[in-house]
Amino acid sequence: MRREPNHLLRHLIAEAGISHKGLARRLNDLGGAHGLAGLTYDHSSVLRWMAGQRPRDPVPELLAEIFALRLGRPVTPEDLGMAGGATPLDLGQRFSDAWQEGVQIVTALWRADMERRRFLLDSAFTVGAGSAGALRWLTSPPGGFPEAEGPRRVGAPDIAAIREVTRSFGELDNRFGGGRVRAAVVRYLDSAVAPLLKDGVYGEATGRALASAAAEATRLAGWMAYDLEQHGLAQRHLIQALSLARGAGDEGLGGEVLAGLAHQAIYIGQPRHALDLARAAQLSARSAAVPSLLAEAYVMEAHAHAALSDGSACALALHQADLAFDRRRPEEEPEWIRYFDEAYLAAKYAHCFRDLGDGTQAVRYARRSLDMDGRFVRGRMFNLSLLASAHALCGELDEACLAGASALDLATGLQSARTRSYVADLRRRLTPLSAEPVVAALVERAGQLAPAA
Repeated sequence: MRREPNHLLRHLIAEAGISHKGLARRLNDLGGAHGLAGLTYDHSSVLRWMAGQRPRDPVPELLAEIFALRLGRPVTPEDLGMAGGATPLDLGQRFSDAWQEGVQIVTALWRADMERRRFLLDSAFTVGAGSAGALRWLTSPPGGFPEAEGPRRVGAPDIAAIREVTRSFGELDNRFGGGRVRAAVVRYLDSAVAPLLKDGVYGEATGRALASAAAEATRLAGWMAYDLEQHGLAQRHLIQALSLARGAGDEGLGGEVLAGLAHQAIYIGQPRHALDLARAAQLSARSAAVPSLLAEAYVMEAHAHAALSDGSACALALHQADLAFDRRRPEEEPEWIRYFDEAYLAAKYAHCFRDLGDGTQAVRYARRSLDMDGRFVRGRMFNLSLLASAHALCGELDEACLAGASALDLATGLQSARTRSYVADLRRRLTPLSAEPVVAALVERAGQLAPAA
């Protein structure tokens, strides 16, 4: 089918006095400023749009912003001849304290994610969005009861089904990595959970339960994206899980989401942001009276201090984590925190000591971390890698290679970008020691699983 030339775009380019190459450059730069990495449009792209091709979202919105700044007046995608369902660039980054608005945001995020919209996959983690979400969680009053008057009645069996599906997907994630099951999770959110939120009829009690179940499922989708190192996408899902937890009035679950955001911030090298998120999680944990969550929030704070090389602050936070952990009653706590046991706590201790350069203590706690639930295959791979790197820090090469080989055995069955990063990190730590044949062999094997960039 022959396209009609886009005269509106042609006229705006002429009015703005921008070359085709200059417009493409501005577009790529503005996309980068919005956290959209890797835009590579050029003058040929602009020519195609002038010939009538409509670019994928969010390009029309970016172009409208460029022309508005250049011309000093509002410009919309419609003014560019690019009308049609433009998706907001900040989709999912905004914490809404109004129930119906929040439902529209989170369901749009699920749909865009299911459609694998490029701007979501390319989006970057932004400290500003995480800080704003945490602040809104701490300071915003409830935005109305989660009630709706749709054509479909929502009941306890619907909510129980969401929780059971989320639990099942979570087990698969732990066994095989996020890459194997995440697409199915997002499809489920879009096809099964979204209609309940948007078209359901439910009162306050059922609405709160539905919001809580949807928050757990959304948190899982975010955690899986984090496991795939799609950090901007992960952050958007976690912020929306936080918003749903607010709708549910679930202080504990909101604190767990904040702790997850802190975990991600540490991983991507944002320890100061992680401190803020971990402390926000502590406030929620105290409000919800969930000792395991409070221990988790303190140990996340400790890890952030370790990443900042502040041993004293790290030790103080670890002490607080111990005090909270000693008060836990697992049978009385929510199911979503059951994973946080002695082995998990020991693994976080080992991370702290390794990052502070204390190999002996890191080995001690990394060994304890292996006394863990066998279903957590990915977690065991991480802990074995941690133990190997701790042994290497102590100069214990045979022990390092033994643990490292076991970690690589598990890594082969996981579809997880974080797993590959752990392998790459282990290879980096062992390479200076590869004059020893046993180390050289393990370094070579690690290089096959996670080739150097």
